[in-house]
Amino acid sequence: MNWRIGAVSYLNTKPLIYGLRERLPDSQLILDLPSRLADRLGAGELDVALIPSVEFLRGRGLGIVSDACIACRGPVRSVRVLFRKPPREVRTLALDEGSRTSAALAQVLLYERFGVRPARQQLDIHASIESCTADAILVIGDRAMNLDTRNFCESWDLGEQWLKDTGLPFVFAMWVAREAVVPELSDALQQAREAGLANLDSIIAAEAPRYGLTSASCEEYFRRHLHFYLGQRELEGLQLFADQAVAIGLAPQPFKIEHAFV
Repeated sequence: MNWRIGAVSYLNTKPLIYGLRERLPDSQLILDLPSRLADRLGAGELDVALIPSVEFLRGRGLGIVSDACIACRGPVRSVRVLFRKPPREVRTLALDEGSRTSAALAQVLLYERFGVRPARQQLDIHASIESCTADAILVIGDRAMNLDTRNFCESWDLGEQWLKDTGLPFVFAMWVAREAVVPELSDALQQAREAGLANLDSIIAAEAPRYGLTSASCEEYFRRHLHFYLGQRELEGLQLFADQAVAIGLAPQPFKIEHAFV
């Protein structure tokens, strides 16, 4: 079948889509920003997509179709908030255009710790961080990995901060579809993940130069900072995130997460 598969166009996705085109040669693999993937899945332009977890919480009729995901069990390195003021004094928060889950996570952490509900601004994907005047700035993806933080009073790695507060992993994105998918597709997504992790050396050799990383730094990112399995602890973290997002109006209603993948 000609599946339309959407995936995040970031470094952290490479192990999840390794060899996917060869496994599903009649399908289309479409790379885009995480926020746009959710919109395209909702519009029926995609059959399955690696979407931000907060969009799964906001959607209806969506199902998780694989235990492959992008998660972390501590510092994630590619999701950062930079503070020009101490966090409890933040009144404006600039959100990276490509972000939705990380945007919600930053707001949840600020509220849970300090009761802070800052006004939100958009940080254009092409805008420089230096040009943004907000009290705090969320930066995600590849440009978050080598930030100069000397002009900021504090910097949060959101994976690290979430673990500190909850003791749980955090799930940033997972494979989601609107309708039931055939086992062939679910199997292919999981097999691609397994192949990617088995071939990390090849991925690192190909991708590290493209992202201005040393091989050692890229390997550390994949092996230490990222986690690609949606297990029971990940589902518990996702449920807590859902509850906290609902509490401050970032998701529409209480959401019970089941072991939904096939």
